[in-house]
Amino acid sequence: MQDGVSDEELMLRYRDGEAGAFDALYQRHKGPVFRYLRRQTGNAAVAEELFQDVWIRLINARGDYVVKARFTTWLYTIAHNRFLDHVRTLGRAELTSFDDALETVVAFPAADPLPEHALERKDLAGRLLAALDTLPAAQREAFLMQQEGGLTVEEIAQATGVERETAKSRLRYALAKLRETLKDLA
Repeated sequence: MQDGVSDEELMLRYRDGEAGAFDALYQRHKGPVFRYLRRQTGNAAVAEELFQDVWIRLINARGDYVVKARFTTWLYTIAHNRFLDHVRTLGRAELTSFDDALETVVAFPAADPLPEHALERKDLAGRLLAALDTLPAAQREAFLMQQEGGLTVEEIAQATGVERETAKSRLRYALAKLRETLKDLA
């Protein structure tokens, strides 16, 4: 129904009272936003709470929405700010369990259903999550915003309130550290 319509147009429609536009936005962005929060917090229950808060804040701010940047930049700014609020009040939550962390990994496409290949994908996902966890918080956030939200360096800078060069450096260092950590996979 809303295919081919930009996120910005959908948000404007939602602002103007079209409830179906919100449903389309939610369907497009629920997975990436949840994974961003899940990987930032390390705890599925906390991520779920923050995830709900992000969408509530979006709903509450809809009347003031104007297109100043891509919708995803605005959405991830809300998510970033809600995560920072959480960190200020509770600090970084501890990982619950390795299996819990794997629940939210983007599924690698299964070319064939052989169990050993599923195990390899699970191992790869676990290594990636472990490597992400070693990144400093600012670098992990920049990486997740790029990978989950599809944000550009400029949009990451805007969403996190830093200069473009700072966002670019954070992303560059994150990628370099991940490459180094996972170099045996190449």
